[in-house]
Amino acid sequence: MNTTVRPAAALRHDPALPLLGIDEPPPYAVINPDGSSPYLLLCEHASNRIPRALGDLGLPLAERQRHIAWDIGVSALSQHLSATLDAPLFMANYSRLVIDCNRPLHVPSLIPEVSETTAVPGNAGLSEAERQQRIDTLFHPFAEAISRRLDQRRQQGLRTIIIGVHSFTPVYFGKQRPWHAGVLYGEAKAFGRAIIDRLAADPALCIGDNQPYDIHPDEDYTVPVHADARGLPGALIEIRHDFIRDAQGVTAWGGRLTACLKEMERLPL
Repeated sequence: MNTTVRPAAALRHDPALPLLGIDEPPPYAVINPDGSSPYLLLCEHASNRIPRALGDLGLPLAERQRHIAWDIGVSALSQHLSATLDAPLFMANYSRLVIDCNRPLHVPSLIPEVSETTAVPGNAGLSEAERQQRIDTLFHPFAEAISRRLDQRRQQGLRTIIIGVHSFTPVYFGKQRPWHAGVLYGEAKAFGRAIIDRLAADPALCIGDNQPYDIHPDEDYTVPVHADARGLPGALIEIRHDFIRDAQGVTAWGGRLTACLKEMERLPL
């Protein structure tokens, strides 16, 4: 397999041309759209796919398979939860290195020129037209589809709870992380802490409370916009990705989260 990194000049895409080919996947996928659950599952970092027009963003294969490109294991985990909870699931189909669908539009990390310590040559020095094309082609369709579904659920009088499904690296900037999983929340403090309490009832688990990250409107989109701004209970659930790298891990954590979230359904939120 050719893992040669192309020179920067070869990474440019003319924004007057389509970003996605007609044979490429659409910006997002919807799984189980008519699920009966009150949960609406969102998976913004499901894929490490890069539009063909952008090549490899100047990154070798090993970098494109790392956590900087996607949340390892969450595609399978979120689909497992969609099935066991009978919940609708919205999944972004392209890498967060191309554009991060869980970032506000004004922040540099929306289209990162550096991810952790890795420079992303294909993101360096983008013109405003190139940047806007990624927003219009990939970010807006995903965000607007979720907003339309939330509007529809409100009009139908359906109870709705937002859950973002994520994973994180065991080691970050050389520092070992102690958590097996974390729950991130903003305004819905009682909801987030209730999930933590239920997961932490297993003494073998170390569950982070707004760890390994916290929710901030300058760094997050899903919870502030789709949950907090609408007055809906919402949280991101983060699983350490070495626990969900294979089918056995996905099944184990899928079962654990399904039991927890079904119990949460019975609470007044």
